[in-house]
Amino acid sequence: MLPAVGMLEVRASRLNSHLALESIMNPNPVVARDIMVTKLITLDPEMDAFEAIDVLLKNRISGAPVVDAAGNYLGVFSERCCISLLLSAAYDGAPTSTIRPFIDTDAPTISPETDLLTIAQTFLSTTARRLPVLEEGKLVGQISRRDLLKAAHRLLDMGKSEGSSVLYLSGLSDPSESSILVLGRT
Repeated sequence: MLPAVGMLEVRASRLNSHLALESIMNPNPVVARDIMVTKLITLDPEMDAFEAIDVLLKNRISGAPVVDAAGNYLGVFSERCCISLLLSAAYDGAPTSTIRPFIDTDAPTISPETDLLTIAQTFLSTTARRLPVLEEGKLVGQISRRDLLKAAHRLLDMGKSEGSSVLYLSGLSDPSESSILVLGRT
């Protein structure tokens, strides 16, 4: 018989979330502003749906932020949104030709000051492939999973060159006070 799997929730009273090599030379945590891409392909909410799909395919991207004429962030139009649109067209005759009804308006976003560990946790806990970076409701950049991996890899490389082999993912005041949900045997 397999052992029962139980959940142990440990709450954090204080979590200083950041992915950084704690070295004397560079104690500053890396934040979204440091690694975000600022030259983005964006879509207009009134764009023809099949034209938007064409943009994603031609540019080999899995999604793009949607902004209005004033530059306000509205959401993300992703491959998942495209599939929803295609199914709607097949079953319901797609009542609209614009992407507006298919935009994911609940897609997670981050601020320019969001630290690397929080970004990693967001990617791990959601299906998002990209995180739009917003400042006062305006799109200022975006971070993809790949951007995060590149940044983490650079930090690990820096640690090797400085002779450090320890990577500190967070500065917990007490390791028993983690905000991580742990699955374990009971």
